[in-house]
Amino acid sequence: MKDFGGKIAVVTGGGTGMGRALVRQLIAEGCSVATCDIIAENLAETVELASAEAAQGARVTSALCDVAIEDEVIAFRDHVRDAFETEHINLLFNNAGIGGGGSFIEDSRDEWERTFNICWFGVYYTARAFREMLVASDEGHMINTSSVNGFRASLGGNIPHTAYSAAKFAVKGFSEALINDFRFNAPHLKVSVVMPGHVGTEIGINTGRILGYREPKDWTTEDIARARKQRATMGVPDETLDSLDDDAFRAEMQRRRERYREAPVSPAQAAEIILDGVRREDWRILVGKDAVALDEAVRQAPLDAYDLDFSAKVWASMAD
Repeated sequence: MKDFGGKIAVVTGGGTGMGRALVRQLIAEGCSVATCDIIAENLAETVELASAEAAQGARVTSALCDVAIEDEVIAFRDHVRDAFETEHINLLFNNAGIGGGGSFIEDSRDEWERTFNICWFGVYYTARAFREMLVASDEGHMINTSSVNGFRASLGGNIPHTAYSAAKFAVKGFSEALINDFRFNAPHLKVSVVMPGHVGTEIGINTGRILGYREPKDWTTEDIARARKQRATMGVPDETLDSLDDDAFRAEMQRRRERYREAPVSPAQAAEIILDGVRREDWRILVGKDAVALDEAVRQAPLDAYDLDFSAKVWASMAD
């Protein structure tokens, strides 16, 4: 699919980050786009931006949808069918995701399963709901967003990230399994799995809103004590941070959360990489030098992947 003009795309998690960037780039190329999100104001802003940037003939429609709830996904599919008066779509971007549920031991079951359900079942339910509309197209492509946490199930260095990583491994496996499924049973369809590294998105902020976290600036004394204990348990050395009093600790952690958006790859750059990969029909799309470096490192030394100094070696290789 070299040209997206005149095509119909569905993008989940379109309210911010890579989802928003995909919506904007697709509609600017003349692709009509249906997008969904769970946060209304984010979704409304995306629609406003996309409407102003739409190429002639391209349209945008949207709906609030929690992709972890199958009935809501089915309602979103019906909305797409009615809004565009179509029985087919060409592109399905399963992009929605949150963090959370880092520890299988320490975090609550509700938080763990909420994260897993959005990041895995959100992909599965959406793929299942739009399956017939993809098959009904002359050419179609499903694009599923996994993560570098689908290479190595640890966040950044040695921080447990169990719910998110388990989901992202599932997304990767599902996508790879579809390669031959489509080849033999729906040869006009393609599939890609996207493996982003650090992209400057709002995932940290949105995760807090969806899971009901307090932002660091609003942390109680108990929240701060818990955060300090967690850092100590995980062996995250930072003498400057550890020496701060509670007010300064709170402010610094808020700054670090917001600074996540300052990444080597912007959402717009990530979307461009993804769309170029779709045009090439790449089944695997790595986003960022860190994704490339981590993939290579895990492949070269899989048994070392969870050594405590593994991440440091990967980052050092990127600097060479």
